[in-house]
Amino acid sequence: MPDLPKTSRAIVQEGPRRLVLRELPLPAIDAESALVRIEACGICGSDAEQYAGILPVPFPVVPGHEPLGTIAAIGDRAAQRWGVDVGDRVAVEAPIPCGRCRVCRAGRYTMCRARGGFFAHGYVPLKHPPGLWGGYADYLYLDPCSIVHRVRADLPPAIAVMFNPLGAGFRWAVELPSTGPGDTVLVLGPGQRGLASVIAARAAGAETIIVTGLTRDAPKLALARRFGADHVIDIEQEDARKRVKELTDGRGADVVIEVSANSPEPVAEALHHVAVGGRIVLAGVKGFKPVPDFVSDLLVVKEAHMLGAFGVTSPAYEAAIRLIESGRLPLAEMHTHDFALEDAERAIQTLAGEIPGEVSIHSCLFPTL
Repeated sequence: MPDLPKTSRAIVQEGPRRLVLRELPLPAIDAESALVRIEACGICGSDAEQYAGILPVPFPVVPGHEPLGTIAAIGDRAAQRWGVDVGDRVAVEAPIPCGRCRVCRAGRYTMCRARGGFFAHGYVPLKHPPGLWGGYADYLYLDPCSIVHRVRADLPPAIAVMFNPLGAGFRWAVELPSTGPGDTVLVLGPGQRGLASVIAARAAGAETIIVTGLTRDAPKLALARRFGADHVIDIEQEDARKRVKELTDGRGADVVIEVSANSPEPVAEALHHVAVGGRIVLAGVKGFKPVPDFVSDLLVVKEAHMLGAFGVTSPAYEAAIRLIESGRLPLAEMHTHDFALEDAERAIQTLAGEIPGEVSIHSCLFPTL
């Protein structure tokens, strides 16, 4: 192993709304594993739900499932398997699948539960050695089953770390609903993954893209236009159902992407917006709350398809990384906040809208800030 410190700083979540900065031992690696020196770790809505205790995550745990960094140490077989070496920059996927169970063999590795529930970076508790499973730390342990992607070293880390939300856009707005040329896409929610869905749908050739949001989302809706949305709707100022019908000549949207956070009401609204034979993708987590006024007959009479979206696949990550590396889009406009590792709690609260006067779209932690 190269000359590395004996410990790593890490943010440990000990319970709901309880984060502490600790020093954890830096593990030795074998031929199959590696260590990543974290450059940046993105923060998303599920981090806020994990922090609040809404997601059923076992504690204590090092959060952070959007890590970007450079290989600090790596075993020979791991280097050969991943095609990377010390000094290479990598984006790390969240799931750590077993690679052998039925769902892994079927190509649905994001759903692997064979390692004892959802085994993923940012979610594996400290009781599983070596403990440094999350990106809220100086160093991250790469299990032999971790999945990494090489990323160009010259990109600003705040932009390169967008591989995760943009990957979600390609997975949820394109891959799952088979979005293509001629489609009308409606995105419910203009957060970072809603904006990523706009970017992905535009890249896939969607004909018309519509985004909805609240009055307070005006800056995000303006950014949605910058990224390719044709129309935006403030649902507090306009009748969204009526406006979508006007914009689609009464047909509705071929694809509806529901990425709003916490509120279950937009799930029911999606049934009113979708076109006959259309596709609805549900990706916004609601804290396991039931959906009021869910009229299932609308799904039946329209013969619409409703799909759940959990995680991101390797092809979607690759598409996102290629787009980031192309430099074609002003992605820096989506990045709003940088935080030091020790400010993780404030970072999450900012993203969750708990800090008065602060509006976060894309934020990340920098261990070296």
